[in-house]
Amino acid sequence: MIAAKEKPYEQLSPETLEFYRRVMTRMQEERVPFLVGGAYAFARYTGIVRHTKDFDIFVHPRDFDRALEALKGIGCSVSRPFPHWLGKGYSGEDFVDVIFSSGNGIARVDDLWFEHSLEEEVLGISARLCPAEEMIWSKGFIQERERFDGADVAHLVRARAEEMDWDRLLMRFGAHWQVLFGHLILFGYIYPDEADRIPAKVMEKLIERQRRGVPSSGQRLCRGTILSRSQYLVDIEKWSYRDARLQPDGPMSAEELEIWTQAAEDEVGRSYTGVEETV
Repeated sequence: MIAAKEKPYEQLSPETLEFYRRVMTRMQEERVPFLVGGAYAFARYTGIVRHTKDFDIFVHPRDFDRALEALKGIGCSVSRPFPHWLGKGYSGEDFVDVIFSSGNGIARVDDLWFEHSLEEEVLGISARLCPAEEMIWSKGFIQERERFDGADVAHLVRARAEEMDWDRLLMRFGAHWQVLFGHLILFGYIYPDEADRIPAKVMEKLIERQRRGVPSSGQRLCRGTILSRSQYLVDIEKWSYRDARLQPDGPMSAEELEIWTQAAEDEVGRSYTGVEETV
């Protein structure tokens, strides 16, 4: 059960609580496999409780359309604001996020998410939680100007270091291993007396990779866009770098990139590119 005395749903209205329960019940009735993520999984692993305005469920890409249809069955209106990773179901002012990948297209849900998920009771209903390793994989890339999930990664490592499947975590980051390496170095800085909780073989492997150096892509590639959809657009639009998210280098199509980028610019009210600021 959740380690914290306070639970993520204690400040929910009865209507919102009932809506989230109906969502999970409906998914189970329609046999749509799902995992609960977000604040509920984070609280279970770390004991840190946060009160958010939404409810995150993760599904396999093959079940995405079925999940949205299931939400329609309980009266939700649904949308696909970002067809490459996210849909939403609305009931009045309440909503649920239906997630099958990440905004950068990297952390895509697959069968291993379900194989290594954790059984738990969520809002009084038996459900399964996203694995901590896959949460780190997804959160590790969120390094926006307005949101940085590095603290979440550090807290997950702090809470789960001894139980962590480090081989699977290394496999998840794959060619993006430097992102994981950066977070683990920061962990040692944040918790200097607990740095040795990260297995020496993991750090030695990453240090050796860094020592060997990273081969040039030969394509003037910018991977910053994988970490932030806004802050490295200047590199792409003005300095002629290739966007590492874009096919064939990355997983996203030009259309998906356009939708994702426009949403970022709408959220901040303007583009970050070419704008001078006073600090």
